[in-house]
Amino acid sequence: MDDTKKIISTWKVILPVLIGVGVVVAMFLHDARSENLRQVWDSLHFDPFTIGCVLLGFVCMFGRDFGLSWRFRALTDRQLRWSQAFKVDFLCEFTSCVTPSAVGGSSLGMVFLNSQGIEFGRATTLMMTTLLLDELFFVVFCPIIALLTPAGELFHSGGETFTHGIRLTFWLVYSGIAVWTAVLFFGIILYPKWVRSVLDRVTTWKWLRRWHSQASQLGANMVATSKELRRKPIGFWLEVFGGTSLSWCSRYLVVNALFLGFVPSADPQQWIIFAREFVMWVVLMVSPTPGGAGLSEWLFTSYYGDLVTSAGLALILAIFWRLISYYVYLIIGACIIPGWIKQTYLRFKHKGGPSTPASGEKATNVPTVENKCAIDGVEVAKTQKNE
Repeated sequence: MDDTKKIISTWKVILPVLIGVGVVVAMFLHDARSENLRQVWDSLHFDPFTIGCVLLGFVCMFGRDFGLSWRFRALTDRQLRWSQAFKVDFLCEFTSCVTPSAVGGSSLGMVFLNSQGIEFGRATTLMMTTLLLDELFFVVFCPIIALLTPAGELFHSGGETFTHGIRLTFWLVYSGIAVWTAVLFFGIILYPKWVRSVLDRVTTWKWLRRWHSQASQLGANMVATSKELRRKPIGFWLEVFGGTSLSWCSRYLVVNALFLGFVPSADPQQWIIFAREFVMWVVLMVSPTPGGAGLSEWLFTSYYGDLVTSAGLALILAIFWRLISYYVYLIIGACIIPGWIKQTYLRFKHKGGPSTPASGEKATNVPTVENKCAIDGVEVAKTQKNE
């Protein structure tokens, strides 16, 4: 719990806000030299249709949350209630907002699931499964989007240097995602025992020996959960991948809703707007800033700049986009995190934590997967101590 409190600290919340606001102010000052931003703002008409499109953007983000919560329930065989699934989703999204994009919400996802009653080792493997599903979504759909969209419209945005840069970055990051997805697929679905042996072998090294017990238990739970996942019917995989696809597509449609309300002239290009979201999110996966703060606003205004009438309007759209898809989750997370930390701390204090050895048990004991029993309606591996 100390590590959790350290990761979710006040500065981790304030820093991305400062970065994002700082970049927006800098872009406002830069654009003010070439155009009157006040005139751009005054030219916006907040009529019922425009306000409805902004609200539609919020509905799309709810679709994202619904898709991920649906996926959490499916992965846990409905062990999580809807309220618990939404809570885990919000906590994961908040973590994504305050950590670099490469880390993401999965960094503490197993802790969030465990706090809702999911066994820690199984929760860890389930979060790896969600990671596999997310990466698989990009691996499957990015080539489809690229095939259905002319490259000149998918990557082009004003300057030639920016166009070449974003195309190169996209395909480099996509290649890395494809390799990582293959590793996850082989490790979780096909050869979990091999992954377990690698974990055991690597953590015998001197500087990693302190984590040998945890790695051994993780490997054992991975084997048990993998057996459970491989027995799942095709309907299960269609459901969890459907939830994954719904969540990502709903997130992307926020931008379409904003363009629909503020840039009616771009209506014929709604597909281009949607397709570019795939490119932008792949590029943002390597953002070093918390939640992509700063880089997201700059990339949005540069990438979508050729579809709007002015740079000032692109910046205003970027602000609305970040308010709906980012800052809302910072606020929600800031509201529920304190209560969650207190509740989880008391639970861990009472039970001794998810990985604390029982009294008299040596930390080096390695569990093996032999017998099985039913717990909360879910068949899991029962562990035994090695001699």
